[in-house]
Amino acid sequence: MALPQWVFPFGLLIFLTVGCSGRPFYPLPSKAGHENKQPLQTFRPYNIAHRGSNGEIPEETAAAYMRAIEEGADFIESDILSSKDGVLICFHDVTLDDTTDVAKHKHFANRKRTYEVQGVNVTGFFTVDFTLKELKSLRVNQRYPFRDQQYNGKFSIITFEEFIDIALDASRVVGIYPEIKNPVLINQHVKWPGGQKFEDKFVETLKKYGYQGSYLSKHWMKQPVFIQSFAPTSLVYISNLTDLPKILLIDDVTVPTQDTNQSFWEITSDPYLDFIKNYVVGIGPWKDTVVPVINNYLQEPTDLVARAHAHNLQAAFTISRSGHPWRITTKRVHLIYCMKSH
Repeated sequence: MALPQWVFPFGLLIFLTVGCSGRPFYPLPSKAGHENKQPLQTFRPYNIAHRGSNGEIPEETAAAYMRAIEEGADFIESDILSSKDGVLICFHDVTLDDTTDVAKHKHFANRKRTYEVQGVNVTGFFTVDFTLKELKSLRVNQRYPFRDQQYNGKFSIITFEEFIDIALDASRVVGIYPEIKNPVLINQHVKWPGGQKFEDKFVETLKKYGYQGSYLSKHWMKQPVFIQSFAPTSLVYISNLTDLPKILLIDDVTVPTQDTNQSFWEITSDPYLDFIKNYVVGIGPWKDTVVPVINNYLQEPTDLVARAHAHNLQAAFTISRSGHPWRITTKRVHLIYCMKSH
């Protein structure tokens, strides 16, 4: 069954409240039951909170996700990585350097490593070299200096299970949009009992919390979820483990797939789209591959979305990560036109 015609990231279709003083500090979920929850609205575009309300609160923290739900998010989105001891966590980068205070923890100074990540040597403090207890001792900061800095150092890294709890604890139905992040790196450095892989633990966690069913099925409507990944082999692999809907993420034209080393042109070709539609319900292309930008001017939309639709695939993508929706008004108009072309 096809996805709705429009799927936009949260923060692009709302206006953030000006001024953040007086915002509450958010505790983890109460686990209180909510009877007769307001259902997910499927007749309109989904609002997807990309890393939570990260324009005002540090990304992928409990507070950022709870704030996004307050602001009306239909789905909260997260990147799933692993700790050294195999606990799945919510964190975007494979290294901790840019968005935590790890550099202030002098007792971790000897943890800096250099690993190959997607064909490039990366040096930093990797999540896979820290236990969950050690990761919890760190505090998360804003990624960019133009974002609100007042909550820097207030919140810790959360686990995948805590992330799920936040969605399930909401007073209305809130879906989750987790990404299987850098599975090649994770499977190289983290080992689970019984020969399990990162993907096995990921799906096992979703099943533990009752996530099941194909898109718009009765079970799915109660606990909506889309599984996303830049790694095609991970999505094919988990297709044998769950019928939950999946999205193939597609990077910029210069970036090959992290697991199969296929080019952008190969994975967006008609034969490949015809193949991958057996495993996913849609693609998540990088915005510039949908509406190119040359010298800061938007160009005519490409045919990628139209070709995806022709293969019964839908498109969901992030337009801006700035936290400033007024900066992307023109892009939004072009993308609405592009998505309505089906």
